[in-house]
Amino acid sequence: MWVVPGLLTLVVTLAGIGHAQPWRDELATWSAATRPVPDLARMTRTIDAATGPYYLLMHGWTALAGTSPTALRLPSALAMAVAAALTARLGAVLVGRRAGLLAGLLLAVLPVTSRYGQEARPYALATLLAVLSTLLLVGVLRRPGRWRWAGYAVAVAALGLFHLLALTLLAAHAVVVLLVAARGPSAAGLGPPPADAAEQQCTEDPGHARPVHTSGTGPDRAGDSDPAHPRAAGPESTSSRRDSAGTRRTPAVLAWWLLALLPALLLVTPLALVARGQRGRQLDWVDPARLPDLAALPGALAQSGVVGGFVLALAALGAARLGRRALLPAAAILLPVVLVFAAGTMVPLWVTRYLVFTVPFACVLAGAALAAARVTPAPARTPQTATPAEPERTATPAAAGRTAAPAEAEQGPTSPRGRIAAGIAVVVLAGLLGLPDQAALRRTHEWPRSAPVDYAGAAGIIGAGQQPGDAIVYAPRDGWLFPDLGMAYHLGSRLPRDVLVVRDPRQDASLWAVECDDPARCLAGVDRVWLVVTGRRADPPAAVPGAKGDALRAGYTVRQVWPRPGITVALLVR
Repeated sequence: MWVVPGLLTLVVTLAGIGHAQPWRDELATWSAATRPVPDLARMTRTIDAATGPYYLLMHGWTALAGTSPTALRLPSALAMAVAAALTARLGAVLVGRRAGLLAGLLLAVLPVTSRYGQEARPYALATLLAVLSTLLLVGVLRRPGRWRWAGYAVAVAALGLFHLLALTLLAAHAVVVLLVAARGPSAAGLGPPPADAAEQQCTEDPGHARPVHTSGTGPDRAGDSDPAHPRAAGPESTSSRRDSAGTRRTPAVLAWWLLALLPALLLVTPLALVARGQRGRQLDWVDPARLPDLAALPGALAQSGVVGGFVLALAALGAARLGRRALLPAAAILLPVVLVFAAGTMVPLWVTRYLVFTVPFACVLAGAALAAARVTPAPARTPQTATPAEPERTATPAAAGRTAAPAEAEQGPTSPRGRIAAGIAVVVLAGLLGLPDQAALRRTHEWPRSAPVDYAGAAGIIGAGQQPGDAIVYAPRDGWLFPDLGMAYHLGSRLPRDVLVVRDPRQDASLWAVECDDPARCLAGVDRVWLVVTGRRADPPAAVPGAKGDALRAGYTVRQVWPRPGITVALLVR
């Protein structure tokens, strides 16, 4: 049930994982992760503190695996595969095995899964930890135990370390914990799910005989232990006794949950305080949140407008079908979105990729809708007239109930196989709808995809034409496109001398270099300069502002210009 979605996600995310060249955010990851740990720690005190734990993880990983695009992205691909497997498990625990399987498969084929499963950033890890912490919470609320609470505490702390805003998920956890503490697990929709197979069919079709269970527990039994189930016993049932015990343990459940949050509070608070002081520099490019941003959120999260709308419709159908069982996954979507949006109207926080961790919960709701799908039944065959050699056998109603129902349950449109086939057909449709976006994101990770930056192409031009003694100059040097990091990544030791730099990003404990105050003096004695300018420029020196532009225009002439997507290279000579 969970292995297949995990393996499918791994196959999908590994397909073409190294095709798109690292974009600006991934270049920042490479720059930070390849620094010595002391320099990395100094950098996080000035910029990117919130991403510091991820950079530290990638520091260890790149030391072992290298810094190729595939190596940088492989941890994210593995994390997304595990996230899909855990999504399937969460769907099985909350809804049923069939819904869990379809939820995991749906997550596997979404463009957003490939997008962030193929990016050297922390969003895939945050998605994994969001699903893991929620799954552990469901387990510990059903069967409390110290070690279960400890596992949940570790998952929540890791979630906060890798993605501060993902801790908005705790609002959904709080709602469920309070309900469980007050009224028991079933009141929060955490009772055992109904059976997926013949029993559910018999519940829907009163003409079928009701199977009798003599043993077994868990999801494969019908909802006997759920007081909401039609066959649940009265006040003396097992579920009722369990819920009553849960009510008596109100202070304990709430106290254990608050205690489990303590490690996250201790670890994340210093990180959050440092990151708060960096917000002005870190997110100066983010606009305040507006109501139209909410309407665009499904498409932005799914990385496809049509797929986002499709999944949203399925999730709404699933929520309507589940009733109170939809509480946890629905809250895990709505509350983080509302909290981040509300904060984003006041401070620059509204960035849609920060909410990627909510997508698996939408898939859980969608999986519930898919699990209820039915295939169109085949036309009934006309009964044949009995012959004397084979007289017709008249079955009693009781015998018909014992024989016809299992056959229909195995082969009919409402059978487990029929429902899974219908659900998988919808998953395949979602995958087909997302194919254009899947292909586009494997060409470039830039956003918007219509504005790629060809760092590799620019570096190839310089590498093929440079001569000993050449220098390189960048413009702009203080923006978020990082032309210097792009050239350094692709050229490595073949990079021409950065003649204007006085402190490189490592020495400056930031992502940017510091250049000399007198560019004309620093350019003295340099006969050939490779000028790298962001954007397509017919006259690259004219696009360089300030004293640096004056020195280049006064001392050099343009020998040749090479425009590339999003970036321009020019060779200047004295």
